[in-house]
Amino acid sequence: MTLLTILLQQQGQGAGWSSIIMMVALVAIFYFFMIRPQTKRQKEIRKFREALSVGDKVVTAGGIYGKIKEIKDNIIVLEIADNVRIRIDKSSIYATAADSTTTNQA
Repeated sequence: MTLLTILLQQQGQGAGWSSIIMMVALVAIFYFFMIRPQTKRQKEIRKFREALSVGDKVVTAGGIYGKIKEIKDNIIVLEIADNVRIRIDKSSIYATAADSTTTNQA
């Protein structure tokens, strides 16, 4: 019985290190597969919105297509039809219209 007790005690001590290593590995996996790509994507979106200029054709988050007529601090004046202009927040610009348009061939 004493040999069995000694072996069980040795296994219990090693389990602490293996659980710590497993936790570190899980945090590393989450960082490289979830957190890092998300922050990278957010940087790309911020760079895209800063590069917007007058005359660009864009799509809003609500699906409205238009052409940028004026850019202020955080407000964009978007022309959605002839002489129809709306003011929207800069953060609601989703993509350029050239990226999201597709051609339908019948």
